Amino acid sequence: MATASAFIDIPASADQVWQLIGGFDTLPDWLPFIPNSELSEGGRVRSLQTSDGAVVVERLELFDNAAKTYSYSILQAPFPAKDYLATLSVEARGEGARVTWSGKFEPVGVSDEEVVALFAGIYEGGLKALRANYPG
Repeated sequence: MATASAFIDIPASADQVWQLIGGFDTLPDWLPFIPNSELSEGGRVRSLQTSDGAVVVERLELFDNAAKTYSYSILQAPFPAKDYLATLSVEARGEGARVTWSGKFEPVGVSDEEVVALFAGIYEGGLKALRANYPG
C-alpha cells in the first residue's frame, strides 16, 4: 500500500475553512480542476468532471462534521491505482487552520513512486487552490 499526503496552513478559522470544503459536493467551489460535481445515492456518491473532461466517481466513507474531516474512496477514475481511500481534514492552528489531504492506495501498472507523485501533486495543487480563497 502506497501513501501520499500534503497540508497547508490557511489564515482563516477552522470553522470558516470547513464551511467551504466540508460538504462532499463542494469541490467545484474551491478546486478549479473540478468544475462539476453531482451527488447521487442520497449524497453518498459524487460524480466529478475534471477540467480536461475525465470523470471520477467517489463514495463518501466517513463524515465527521464535529471533527471537520471526511474520507472517501474512488469507485471509478482514470488513475493507475486501486483500493484508494483519502481523507480531507481541517484543524485549528492558533488563529488559522491547517488542512491535510492524504490518501492510501495500491498502484496498478506503475511504480509506487509514480502513483505517489501523481496523488501528492493532486493534493498539493488542490490545497494551493484552496489557499487562494483566503488572501492574507
